[in-house]
Amino acid sequence: MDVAGIYKEADALLEGHFILSSGNHSNRYLQSAKVLEDPKRAKILADELANSIKESGIEIDTVCAPALGGILAGYELARALETRSIFVERKDGTMELRRGFEVKKGEKILICEDIITTGGSAMEAAKIIEELGAEVVAFASLANRGFCRREGTNTTPKLECKLPTDKPLFALDDFTFEMFTPEECPLCKAGSVAIKPGSRSN
Repeated sequence: MDVAGIYKEADALLEGHFILSSGNHSNRYLQSAKVLEDPKRAKILADELANSIKESGIEIDTVCAPALGGILAGYELARALETRSIFVERKDGTMELRRGFEVKKGEKILICEDIITTGGSAMEAAKIIEELGAEVVAFASLANRGFCRREGTNTTPKLECKLPTDKPLFALDDFTFEMFTPEECPLCKAGSVAIKPGSRSN
């Protein structure tokens, strides 16, 4: 599957000057919301991702996504896997399981994001789920930013990756973009003003 082509077709592989959630700057940005606004496209991507997860033989009871960005990807993946879909969300800066959602002790959970960068939000979600007694068995995302190793590749995870090495990360493709600290950003030095296109304000 040409995942990059699908993102480009949806005007979701952006070029410019962007502030990432980490605070670093980049000249490219993946905007998965633009991909997922088309239900047909979302189904194609989620079905492909689900197939690789099914082939692994991992047992999954529920897909849990961190809000806001992961909700659509998580719901579509749960549909494709024929499992339950839930999400965690921030309240006063802390991830919580709310809205009447519950997990059972030993329930096997897959944490799903639209994009995995370092895996920070995914790990926040996993911590909440495990504190409630469920078991996180895997992670998944439509796109992997290349810091963490996805299943089916021989890459080495970078030091910035926060995902555990003993649990698989399923993703459709790796997208490795140049990143710069604000102090060293050549775009800033050239006079360009960075924008923040994502869903998070922090």
